[in-house]
Amino acid sequence: MGGTTLTDFLSPAARDMQPSGIRRYFDYAAGRKDVISLGVGEPDFVTPKPVRDACAAALEKGRTTYTPNAGLPELREAIADYLAASFRLPYDPGDEVLVTNGSSEAIDLALRSLLTPGDEILIPEPCYIAYSPLAALLGGVTVPVETTAENGFKLTADSLRAKLTPRSKVLLVSYPSNPTGAVMTLDDWRPVAKLAAERGLIVITDEIYAELTYAGRHESIAELPGMRERTLLISGFSKAFAMTGWRVGYACGPAELIATMLKIHQYAATCAPILGQIAAHASLTIGLEEKDRMVASYNRRRAIFVAGLREIGLPCHEPLGSFYAFPSIARTGLSSDEFATRLLDAVGVVAVPGQVFGPGGEGFIRCCYAASQSQLEAALERIYTFLRNV
Repeated sequence: MGGTTLTDFLSPAARDMQPSGIRRYFDYAAGRKDVISLGVGEPDFVTPKPVRDACAAALEKGRTTYTPNAGLPELREAIADYLAASFRLPYDPGDEVLVTNGSSEAIDLALRSLLTPGDEILIPEPCYIAYSPLAALLGGVTVPVETTAENGFKLTADSLRAKLTPRSKVLLVSYPSNPTGAVMTLDDWRPVAKLAAERGLIVITDEIYAELTYAGRHESIAELPGMRERTLLISGFSKAFAMTGWRVGYACGPAELIATMLKIHQYAATCAPILGQIAAHASLTIGLEEKDRMVASYNRRRAIFVAGLREIGLPCHEPLGSFYAFPSIARTGLSSDEFATRLLDAVGVVAVPGQVFGPGGEGFIRCCYAASQSQLEAALERIYTFLRNV
């Protein structure tokens, strides 16, 4: 290569991107015996049998083709019906709904459709780890907006206002939150929405955990007057419907934005897998009772696990959504990375250090309570043993 190396040909933004901090701990634990993983956010349920049966029947009939780029029409209609009935969010399935390869692709498409180099994207932290790296690939500038355990990790208009500049363009929010389990009510959203509208921000709301809301109905910023027109809602089937491996998500929003995302999707992915789409359609038409059963189980585990964390001496704010607890480990004097590494080495429990979710996560660990109740109880015993020896 004339004195150069392959590294010299790589995009600097891609080359310098850091690997997932969550997967680092998952890989570290791989192959080790007697490990209890509270790391990766994956349900311990398999996709419900009625949904699997619907896919088996479709496969037997030879449904193995491409679908329309935007997704199967019947799935887009089912998504629109579901959002209207469950969350009071009306969308036209013809030009306001796009089916994607998981919600992750929807986030990527949204950022590629909206960001140009130098644009600022405001993200409440601690937050899901993928947002900032994807924005950086496009030359976007991530501006973290602090949230704290003292107010339940909610986004406030005051904290948002303090970070606004003339380059502010996109506000990316995710409630219920990964990693904190925080939720926002319409009363919480109103001052934020008012400020976003006044400052001309486009809002992306990642609502992959919407169904996993334990204290009343999930409430979206898109419900508020004037916000639907400036908000893109992203969700999917991985979490509440136990469909992580099927890779089906969706985006709903203004037709012009959806059309732009669809063009990128056509070139980059063509369409989401047909069997995944069939499974998603079955989940919305014959699988809602199974979804509710799984959510009720997570709620029971949440109560047991959070109470257990507090009992063994780890303060934990009440996570009212998702399936994560975010306890403070500050009293140990260890950094979150040190705590997670030593916890795995000493007692075989995988948790994710809070700092991978942004600087505001330092002093916390993320524990996924989607594991079985017996595993959660065993994990609490091991964590207690570890704490006594720290």
